[in-house]
Amino acid sequence: MRILGIDPGLGTIGFGLIEKFGHENRAVKYGVIRTTPGLPLATRLLTIHNDMTELLQALKPDVMAVEELFFNQNITTGIQVSHARGIILLAAAAAMIPVHEYNPGSIKLTVTGYGKATKPQMIKMTQQLLKLAKKPTPDDAADALAVALCHSFHAPMVAALERQGE
Repeated sequence: MRILGIDPGLGTIGFGLIEKFGHENRAVKYGVIRTTPGLPLATRLLTIHNDMTELLQALKPDVMAVEELFFNQNITTGIQVSHARGIILLAAAAAMIPVHEYNPGSIKLTVTGYGKATKPQMIKMTQQLLKLAKKPTPDDAADALAVALCHSFHAPMVAALERQGE
């Protein structure tokens, strides 16, 4: 199974594609999509849509896992990221790719065993679980790989629940 993890943002969107073989996971490709600060919001959202559509066509994931938003202090930034996240979900729906969403605490708990893990702990565990020679960078790409890993570990349960719903 090919799982595309997404760390949503307006200026930087992290992506990480992994392949799951039984209990093993392997990183295939990871990186970021960037938009230009200062451009109108609509223009930046169009860039995200076009780049996500292109990425989905190139990587051909079976499923997408997206981090849910956590509103910290700046509500304005959160709303802008919400717009970007909506575009990301739209691109997946248009490509008919199923989407699963995970909150930050669940991702941290799944990847590290601790729901309040620090960024360095998350990056280190992601590196170890994917057997990467070096730490994945930038941080947004590392976060996206962690989202993909989270879904990989939850996928058997998700599939069982989906079968029960049939």
